[in-house]
Amino acid sequence: MVMFNAFSGYVTAIEDFSIGQNNEVGCYKLISVDNGQGSSVNFVVEPTTYFVDHVMLVVGDRVTGFFNANAPTPLIYPPQYRAIVMSKNSGHQNVSVDYFNRQLESSNGMLKLNLSPRTQIVLENGQAFTGSVASRNLIVIYGATTRSIPAQTTPSRIIVLCSK
Repeated sequence: MVMFNAFSGYVTAIEDFSIGQNNEVGCYKLISVDNGQGSSVNFVVEPTTYFVDHVMLVVGDRVTGFFNANAPTPLIYPPQYRAIVMSKNSGHQNVSVDYFNRQLESSNGMLKLNLSPRTQIVLENGQAFTGSVASRNLIVIYGATTRSIPAQTTPSRIIVLCSK
């Protein structure tokens, strides 16, 4: 099971990132993010990295990168993680990437989903998802939450991560 972790901050650099022996340039990016409190992270962005709302990032954007906390990472500074999902932060929506169990509660028990007929449920490619969202890795886009533990919300959109 993928254990998602997140890091938020401001984009300080976006560079081409070369992998493999043929040095294919342009398909992979290295996005440097600084949280303004002395911590930085480099995200390796692959062609398969999902960008919420398909945004184009630029230096200065406030972002959150989600990555597999259990994946092996090189012991370098700043840490370098393979981004699974990237989200440009905004004041009107929140984004959570996590495994949600049969009760639609996140793996850390801090967020519970209440689905409504208006909740849009799609695949990464934008097509309608017709199965159950329970016991799956999800990208959840939502607004307000309750002040309870777990916080409860009715998401506006859920993207099902079938392949991750």
